[in-house]
Amino acid sequence: MRIFGGYRLTTFQVIAVSFLSLVMAGTLLLMLPAASREAGSACFSDCLFTATSAVCVTGLVVRDTFITWSPFGQAVILVLIQIGGMGVVTAAVTIVFLSGRKIGLMQRSVMQEAISAPQVGGIVRLTGFIVVTALSVEVLGALALLPVFVPVYGWGKGVWFSAFHAVSAFCNAGFDLMGGSGPFASMTGFSGNALVNIVLILLITVGGIGFLVWNDVREHGLYISRYRLQSKIVLISSGILILVPFVWILLFEMPDVPLPQRILPSLFQSVTLRTAGFNTMDLTRVSSSGKTIMILWMLIGGSPGSTAGGMKTTTMAVMLITLFSVIRRKNDVECMGRRIGSDTIQHAVAVASIYFALFFLGGLVISRIENLSLLTCLFETASAVGTVGLSLGITGNLGIASRLILIALMFLGRVGGLTLIYAAQSVRRPVQSLRPLEKVTVG
Repeated sequence: MRIFGGYRLTTFQVIAVSFLSLVMAGTLLLMLPAASREAGSACFSDCLFTATSAVCVTGLVVRDTFITWSPFGQAVILVLIQIGGMGVVTAAVTIVFLSGRKIGLMQRSVMQEAISAPQVGGIVRLTGFIVVTALSVEVLGALALLPVFVPVYGWGKGVWFSAFHAVSAFCNAGFDLMGGSGPFASMTGFSGNALVNIVLILLITVGGIGFLVWNDVREHGLYISRYRLQSKIVLISSGILILVPFVWILLFEMPDVPLPQRILPSLFQSVTLRTAGFNTMDLTRVSSSGKTIMILWMLIGGSPGSTAGGMKTTTMAVMLITLFSVIRRKNDVECMGRRIGSDTIQHAVAVASIYFALFFLGGLVISRIENLSLLTCLFETASAVGTVGLSLGITGNLGIASRLILIALMFLGRVGGLTLIYAAQSVRRPVQSLRPLEKVTVG
């Protein structure tokens, strides 16, 4: 693919530029007078932050979505969420495919990288399956929410609310339209509604486990033993990552609430914690230890090739598997009868290091600039880089510099740290020779 001056974009540059272009287009659309309920009420920084949050399916907002944005503005945000969730490249190639044009090798390579597919072969068919499945799940989710929202808001608003929240949940975005009951209310008004909670939990989970897991389910059904190793790791790690915070919140975070009434909000928060950004409980009342667990879980995020962000479940799983292999003094890193390559381990360490470093550095800088507690700021930066969207209520009060830090973290969290690093490199330098080996003691 060539642009001005015959310069050839790499696969990683195409992905990064595609997301950046969508963010800028969304910003311009939100700056239109028709996008706000009160013309001119949203400044450029508000529009940029909101567009970035929508494209990166984060959910952090500086203005309440329902109160600030008109139906047109809300529709813009929903389109940005949909395209950002399925992937800019996936959406663009789908349009090209529907137009009848051939998809070349370059486009297939970009698609492979965008959805973390193992090979180029069959990538167009897989993309078609992803788009059809995503839209079908969102429609089913919207239909399931109608019995709740229509009686409360009427047919017009009820249908719109059902569609908006189904897409937002499936894409793990966390945007909501519940500001009519109070600014930044999220789903707290439906904390006791089993149908809303269960539907959103299912949508978030399906969207966050990854497209390749869907494909394994399609091809092998419930025969999990036939799944790819990646799918097995995703399912096991996702289950553990849901169970641990569920038990913690259930036992320690709502002592004044009867135990039976804690189950639903504990489960909902444990599912939405890593990527979705909805909340049905007051996060400011969570203990410091509880917030620390939430920070770690937000950094992990969802799974590769999904609508979720973060360093990914497989990254943390590979690092833990490597740790156990070292402890057991094994020469190779093995899991479920398969060997994990050294390049995968190197990528896992690199990705985790990037996320931890930027999250911590961003939190330190914001804490210094805004004179806020470090834990509160680390919660915000973990939410941004993990594209989660949970907040302790400080987002709207942050200055321009702090907002720009969060914008950068959201973009990095969705596009991927290594993708941006590779995008900054025009070509990969081939290794000319092997350097002398020398042992370095660690630990």
